[in-house]
Amino acid sequence: MTSQPTLTKPEEGPAGPSGPGSGLQAGLKNRHLSMIAIGGVIGAGLFVGSSTGIATAGPGILLSYALVGTLVVLVMRMLGEMSAAHPTSGSFSAHADRALGPWAGFSIGWLYWFFWVVVLAVEATAGAKILEGWIPAVPQWGWALIVMVVLTATNLVSVGSYGEFEFWFAGIKVVAIAAFIVVGALAVFGVLPGVDSEQAGLGNLTEHGGFLPNGAGAVLTGVLLVVFSFMGSEIPTLAAGESEDPQRAVTKATNSIIWRIAVFYLGSIFVVVALLPWDSRSIIDKGSYVAALDSLGIANAGQIMNFIVLTSVLSCLNSGLYTASRMAFSLGERGDAPGAFARTTRRGVPRTAILVSVVFGFVAVFFNYEFPDSVFLFLVNSSGAVALFVWLVICFSQLRMRRIIQAEAPEKLVVRMWLFPYLTWAAAALIVFVLGYMLTDTEHDGRTTVLLSLLVAALVLVVAFVKQRITATRKAAAGKG
Repeated sequence: MTSQPTLTKPEEGPAGPSGPGSGLQAGLKNRHLSMIAIGGVIGAGLFVGSSTGIATAGPGILLSYALVGTLVVLVMRMLGEMSAAHPTSGSFSAHADRALGPWAGFSIGWLYWFFWVVVLAVEATAGAKILEGWIPAVPQWGWALIVMVVLTATNLVSVGSYGEFEFWFAGIKVVAIAAFIVVGALAVFGVLPGVDSEQAGLGNLTEHGGFLPNGAGAVLTGVLLVVFSFMGSEIPTLAAGESEDPQRAVTKATNSIIWRIAVFYLGSIFVVVALLPWDSRSIIDKGSYVAALDSLGIANAGQIMNFIVLTSVLSCLNSGLYTASRMAFSLGERGDAPGAFARTTRRGVPRTAILVSVVFGFVAVFFNYEFPDSVFLFLVNSSGAVALFVWLVICFSQLRMRRIIQAEAPEKLVVRMWLFPYLTWAAAALIVFVLGYMLTDTEHDGRTTVLLSLLVAALVLVVAFVKQRITATRKAAAGKG
């Protein structure tokens, strides 16, 4: 039986002494954290992936988004409780290390890092396709290279430069989607000046086969299609470790997650399904948001949405590189990765962790171009269920960390999980149910994704236990010596 973990206090805060190797520094301002928290929950997947969900579940896709959104709110509340008590760049990986044991922190940390380096390749390719369409003289691989190099350089300068880029990327996303919701809602209620959209109206929610045209089961299938577009909502808890007031930043991000999901996800999807019949061919052909803008007669809707999607892609790339490098830094600090990962420059930048992460991202980009249907497809599928694994580990970590915090530092419980432990167990059960339901899904590769992700997770777990055994043996030998 393992000993009861303790709630350790870091020797240095995030704004530790300057100088090489001094650790991460508080380079993120409150406005950076606020916009990262608001924009971080809006991924490119919302714009790109929602059409398939609408075509599958009809207006009932709103229930799919509401279900996943509720799950994310609960998970973020748990993570907020732990991160407000102990802000750290390792976030849930560091919490799992303390609450469940080193094997848990090691495993979920490396799986999360793996997820984001694969995302780097996916997003770099998506952005390159848009840019090539605008400037075809530069080949797609050239654009992917340019995008990766520019954002790598940004992250290498300082955490403040990452925060500044993300502030503007997220700002564009937030303004764009807010404008879309306002304009769309006015059109739905027939009060948008100069627009006469015959298709728009609340009747689209119940006509054309009803609210659940493909049955209640389609709502669960919709869950599988939209769940991964929520990945990234946990980024503010990682970034908080490099902010001026980590506890305040975590608390604010946690408390605002409900309205962010309600407005940006449920609000925008509601507008789409109210503007157009769910079975409109244009939703699949053009994409849900482009089709919605086209239905209002807005000129160049496709190019406008391409710009917004490109901004989302660059934001995701920027945050993905930041997140992967900070997780690698945390793993290095805890001895779960090479010590060089935990070394920082004079500006507090973990240069080695960034470069290693981006190198794997470049390799994945190469696989995407050379072996898209074999090696790269394996990478994507084998990292696809990591979001659910992360959320499940957060649930189990919070169950133990609550008792640890209450015993050692109850004053740090400034954010509390609601109805503990009942809602925590309910969230864990829902995650397990979704994973189980994915195993029955062969139409959208759900089964393949879960099985390959479990395979990679099992391999990482084996490495974790072997490492733990070697460490224990060495400590025993040192004690005898």
